[in-house]
Amino acid sequence: MRLPETVVLAAGLLVALGGPATAQPAAQATAAPRIVADGALGWAGFGDEGIIHHTLIGAAWRGYVTRRISLGPEVQFMSGPGSDRDLILTGNVMVDLLAPTASRPRRTTPFVVLGGGLFRHTQRFLTGTSTSTEGAFTLGVGARTWVNERVYVAADARLGWEPHLRVAALVGVALQ
Repeated sequence: MRLPETVVLAAGLLVALGGPATAQPAAQATAAPRIVADGALGWAGFGDEGIIHHTLIGAAWRGYVTRRISLGPEVQFMSGPGSDRDLILTGNVMVDLLAPTASRPRRTTPFVVLGGGLFRHTQRFLTGTSTSTEGAFTLGVGARTWVNERVYVAADARLGWEPHLRVAALVGVALQ
């Protein structure tokens, strides 16, 4: 399966999961989410002697530990030129800059995100495959807009180590 087909399949799955919560009582259906999952598609540029462009696809899961702070893992796969591939696994802290109202999240909420974990780079050369793993972090800002009670769209921009800039569009769903 090629990357565009994978992205369309993942987005379709998220939208399908995000249908109305008809089996829940009305008060529960409008409550602020406790667990969310999202998928990302975007661009990352790594600084070297010039910018090395990468396509980014990612997924994350977050659980809210307070009304504005959520924690959870994220995986990002980046495909660069030739055989240049990168995998970033982080644990993230996301802080919503606006508190939800009494019964639901605000329609649009800006956020900041900080993550730390591992960065794995792989590239094939004539002499063999080179793989390296080191620590990683990302720090960024974004905004999330709820499409309905279960589905949101978002955009974020992040800086990270191995030095890169990432810009992504996200589609998410409230799981609980």
